[in-house]
Amino acid sequence: MSVYPSTMQTLVIEAADGPFVRVEKTVPSPAQGQVLVKIAASGVNPLDTKIRAGQAGHAQHPFPAVLGLDMAGEVVAVGPGDSIFRPGDRVYGMIGGVGGVQGSLAQYVAVDARLLAKAPERISLREAAAMPLVVITAWEGLVDRAHVSAGQKVLVQGGAGGVGQVAVQLARAFGAEVYATGNARQADFIRSLGATHIDYEEVSVDDYVMRHTEGEGFDIIYNTTGGVSLDEAFQAAKIYRGHVVSCLGWGSHSLAPLSFRGATYSGVFTLLPLLTGRGREHHGEILREAARLVDADELRIRVDPGSFDLDTIDAAHERVRTVSARGKVVVDIN
Repeated sequence: MSVYPSTMQTLVIEAADGPFVRVEKTVPSPAQGQVLVKIAASGVNPLDTKIRAGQAGHAQHPFPAVLGLDMAGEVVAVGPGDSIFRPGDRVYGMIGGVGGVQGSLAQYVAVDARLLAKAPERISLREAAAMPLVVITAWEGLVDRAHVSAGQKVLVQGGAGGVGQVAVQLARAFGAEVYATGNARQADFIRSLGATHIDYEEVSVDDYVMRHTEGEGFDIIYNTTGGVSLDEAFQAAKIYRGHVVSCLGWGSHSLAPLSFRGATYSGVFTLLPLLTGRGREHHGEILREAARLVDADELRIRVDPGSFDLDTIDAAHERVRTVSARGKVVVDIN
């Protein structure tokens, strides 16, 4: 039987844009269908900083709140009933920090086991904590919506970003020919992922569509940046068979360029299973496949070299908020 303390340290935000307050709480007992996880590390996403500021209308999290969407750790107890997990299992997942569900800025968390998968074996739990949100978001767009397959030409807009770098690697793992937009400073990193770099600041949409697709357009375009770039995606989709998918399609856009090409569009909203309870098992399925790709050396996540813990969480959030991170920011918990 696993032994763990009766209380734990958590970081709580008591009001929008407020400071983190260290609070001692009772370690929760896992209910049926849950496991209790000792958290090793928590990934920090731009969305976490927006939720903290009360600026994420699509991701409500009532205060006082424990933030943190992503985590990796070790199972220490299993709730009543059957479970695919056992104490000692290394797991990772996007487990809360939204919709009133406790997040990962705590030493322990009781998690719906459907949201979890065993962590990849060849990387640390710290690296695994960087993966869940960006991996699930990229997978839902490329695989679930666009049905990426071998031989297709895929354009990832924002290929050096969190979701973008995963989308590039997933497309390549499925056998696609991959192109990715980024500025000149991001060119080497994008190329290191196996994609052809397109400098969106220097080359027009018409020019790169002509150069790389002979004017036909791309089979799949994954837009990770929203705004004007989504309008450009509509112009770059393949005639008749092109599909545009976006995880930031929240603005007002004219569909005319897409319609005139006979192409289609899908949106991705990764938080739905956390907010509604529906489809949670698919998150676990995605993360199991991602772990397989990591262990096959087909997927990796760039982690920021900064070292952060519960005492330096403000610096971690500031690094993400000011877009000064060089990879995914991770906070060590235990």
